[in-house]
Amino acid sequence: MATAARTSLLTPAFVALAAVDLLYFTAAGIMLAATPLFTRDVLGAGNAGVGVVVGAFGVTTLLTRPFAGRATDRRGRRGLLVVGAGAMCVLTLAHLLVDSVPALVALRLLLGVAEALFIVAGFAALADLAPPGRSGEALSLNSLALYLGIALGPGLGQILIEAAGFAAAWVAAAALFGVSAVVILALVPETLEEPEDATPSALVSRAALWPAFLLFAGVAATGGFLGFGVLHAREVGLAAWGLAPLVFGATVVTLRIAFATLADRTEPMRLAAVALLLDAAGLVVMGAVASPVGVLLGALLLGIGSAFLTPAVFAAVFSRVAPAQRGSAAATTSVLIDLGLSGGPLVVGLVAAGIGLGPALVAIAALPLAVGGIALARQAGRKEAVRTAP
Repeated sequence: MATAARTSLLTPAFVALAAVDLLYFTAAGIMLAATPLFTRDVLGAGNAGVGVVVGAFGVTTLLTRPFAGRATDRRGRRGLLVVGAGAMCVLTLAHLLVDSVPALVALRLLLGVAEALFIVAGFAALADLAPPGRSGEALSLNSLALYLGIALGPGLGQILIEAAGFAAAWVAAAALFGVSAVVILALVPETLEEPEDATPSALVSRAALWPAFLLFAGVAATGGFLGFGVLHAREVGLAAWGLAPLVFGATVVTLRIAFATLADRTEPMRLAAVALLLDAAGLVVMGAVASPVGVLLGALLLGIGSAFLTPAVFAAVFSRVAPAQRGSAAATTSVLIDLGLSGGPLVVGLVAAGIGLGPALVAIAALPLAVGGIALARQAGRKEAVRTAP
């Protein structure tokens, strides 16, 4: 059990957790690219069907997160990480047996449970490993693995699919999930300190709700892009459709390296609000400029917003809760992430069925635009209240 105060961020445990995330999210990147294409090209579904398949993942993730948060606060982070990664491995291999949309939806529902366990435990472990006042920096650096995986995974998926079909993509992703579980067992220690009392953590952390709602708005925008970006890129003539997620992920990685400490040095909620406005701009450009240039420029802007949004939100969240409540706070925040990841593709898919993918991406930009504007107004109001207070 970890008990000593940490002063160094780049500890062996922190590096090992980052390696696990790189493996895990490279596999997830393969799945992000392969799933919508498999649903359309092999199973014959339309845009609405693709939206249901991609969005189904978030339903069980949403239901599982609060209980995963309570479990990780009471029983530890490491066990849930192993179970989540191992289950992802097995369920990804099961894609080899899928021959219908309902069967794929069922698998996606089970994948959502496994994802919930892994992500909640991972966020809590990351907060445990961060020195005081450096949670934003810790998330910025750790998330490099996540976005490298999302950047590299779709391109790897395209190579595998074109060379050997979807089976090769499923097997490769499953292998990466399996290796990540092995690395956890070998190198990632338990990070949870003994809780101060036996009181169960809350299923919903009230302190996390408003910051998490900002993250929801941004993730819905990103989810719409991740669910349909490669399809939209193909429609507008971008032959190397893997470039769209590559530009997005590379932008996030570059900016999180260059500005790793920004969320800890500024007002995190204001930074999150500005990031939402950039997300909205990215979707508008991507959907309105129906060309490869429009797709890549939109992915760039969306990447800039995403680079700053998540560290800012988690810096705000973890500054508001005690260590023994981090699992609950991470669960509450990730529930809103799930709503965005599932709702974004679902809305884009349903709207695209009527008006096309480009206009649908523009339509969903209204969410981060509205929420970002409200957040900026709230921050300005609080600043004025402080200035005029006696």
